Amino acid sequence: MRILLFLATNLAVILVASFTLKLLGVDSYLAQNGIQYGSLLAFAAVFGFAGAIISLLISKPMAKWSTKAKVIESPRTPAERWLVDTVRELAKNAGIGMPEVAIFPASQSNAFATGWNKNNALVAVSEGLLHRFNKDEIRAVLGHEIGHVANGDMVTLALIQGVVNTFVIFASRVIGSFVDRVVFKNESGHGIGFFVVSIAAEIVLGILASTIVFWFSRRREYRADIAGAQLAGRGAMINALARLKQESEVPDQMPDSLQAFGINRGARGGLSALFMTHPPLESRIEALQKAQL
Repeated sequence: MRILLFLATNLAVILVASFTLKLLGVDSYLAQNGIQYGSLLAFAAVFGFAGAIISLLISKPMAKWSTKAKVIESPRTPAERWLVDTVRELAKNAGIGMPEVAIFPASQSNAFATGWNKNNALVAVSEGLLHRFNKDEIRAVLGHEIGHVANGDMVTLALIQGVVNTFVIFASRVIGSFVDRVVFKNESGHGIGFFVVSIAAEIVLGILASTIVFWFSRRREYRADIAGAQLAGRGAMINALARLKQESEVPDQMPDSLQAFGINRGARGGLSALFMTHPPLESRIEALQKAQL
């Protein structure tokens, strides 16, 4: 969930920035005498990393808004008190600051962590997870999410996204300029062909380049599983993953469109596997069983 929210926010920021820069005539300025590749690359890097950093900085409020998560300011029930105390204990053991703790309305078992640094994070769990998982399993899920925070996954993700954005912005304008001159025969400045093609290329390249971010996400899940096992116990982490696998095999419990605990139902092959944010649960359980803790 946090990966998809981050990518959606990043794409929106980049597109808004691109439209704004086109209206301000920045693209035309860069191509007054043909594309200046050095200037274009510097421009792409500045705005590419700016888009990723902005997405990172607003990741918490965006997550709260999109999931309707309610932060527990003052626990009202024993369950909320236990949840806050458990997160506090795990955060202390992981060496990070106390995250905000939230619950969001969803019947499926789900959880995520996000935030711009490890001492200013958000950990949220769904109502469904709290109702169906036992305390050891919930603790393991929380340990997994705390692991993401302690490992600095969101910051590393932003840096990778900055590099990806730089490539997308640079390549989309080179493609737009090529089509404008070769297909539309525009020899002076940039015409409508450049603007239409560059925006279309930006969207398409952005989606394709996101496979790099998804690959990174899949690799980091194994580390977060190990962190969850270290904080809450290997058996509890394996049981939590097994419970998720069991739920993912029941259609009513896990629709294809949902990512419970960030997991797509079942393993996928071909091109669809490139767009998975998480490895198959079978692989994660096997890796955790073999891991040296």
